[in-house]
Amino acid sequence: MKRILVTGALGQIGSELVAKLREIYGNDAVVATDLRSSAHEITRTGPFELLDVTNDKAMYEIAKRYQVDTIIHLAALLSATAEEKPLLAWNLNMGGLMNALEVARELKCQFFTPSSIGAFGPSTPKDNTPQDTIQRPNTMYGVNKVSGELLCDYYFHKYGLDTRGLRFPGLISYVTPPGGGTTDYAVEIYYAAVTQGKYTSYIAKGTNMDMMYMPDALTAIIDLMEADSSRLTHRNSFNVTAMSVDPEAIAAAIRKEIPGFTLDYDVDPKRQAIADSWPHSIDASAAKAEWGFRARYDLDAMTKDMLGHLGGRQLLRKA
Repeated sequence: MKRILVTGALGQIGSELVAKLREIYGNDAVVATDLRSSAHEITRTGPFELLDVTNDKAMYEIAKRYQVDTIIHLAALLSATAEEKPLLAWNLNMGGLMNALEVARELKCQFFTPSSIGAFGPSTPKDNTPQDTIQRPNTMYGVNKVSGELLCDYYFHKYGLDTRGLRFPGLISYVTPPGGGTTDYAVEIYYAAVTQGKYTSYIAKGTNMDMMYMPDALTAIIDLMEADSSRLTHRNSFNVTAMSVDPEAIAAAIRKEIPGFTLDYDVDPKRQAIADSWPHSIDASAAKAEWGFRARYDLDAMTKDMLGHLGGRQLLRKA
């Protein structure tokens, strides 16, 4: 990767990924794009362009003008929001992906887009979910992700486009607030622990889902994109994970740092149904074998780091 275009750059992954890419490859080498502008730092530290990914001509013009050799396509509607607005989700998630793939094909770019554990469904094996297994999701987001995986495979086999991707679990970050995902409770619980000392979970006790701390997710994207193409048997997409946890496990880890923290429940049937259709734990052995994937943060290490950063923010606000 030398010159990189990132769509959805102001989202949960994008805002942190752009900053990390600019640290590694240089500020001018990473073109951030999003549907909206903001006062976020990444709009000032390097190139930033307004872009609606459903506008294929605009995307092509920006990519060609900046002479990018890599497209990282992150713009998407997330799981809970997609279930409320399925038609919008299909038009944005699939239309935007098709446009990005076409631009990458025309300009001969390397290509990345994330998939998700949402690509699995109720009939997928729940425990230690294999890399290659049945995928019959019953959510619009899941349908989009399976379709996206297949579409990226098609562009690789049909056109030789260097497409790569990761099936992300829930991603936890202290930098960007939640954005409409089913696993967002695992971000909200840390914010609430610092600001209120308590949290009401919309996901039921005992609901195990895979999670990953954002620094590990960013490293995984870069490591995969820099991996030797000849080593990759799987491309779209690799299972990756760091931990399988339920709300009680996260609360127990928080209490090691904030002993008085309390957790109760007000289960949201819609988001719970989505969570119940996903795996309890997934097998990341293919990613480990093919390009050396490794997660550095377990639950306790992540919790300590999350609370440390969020607690510092609160002190700054009070000062």
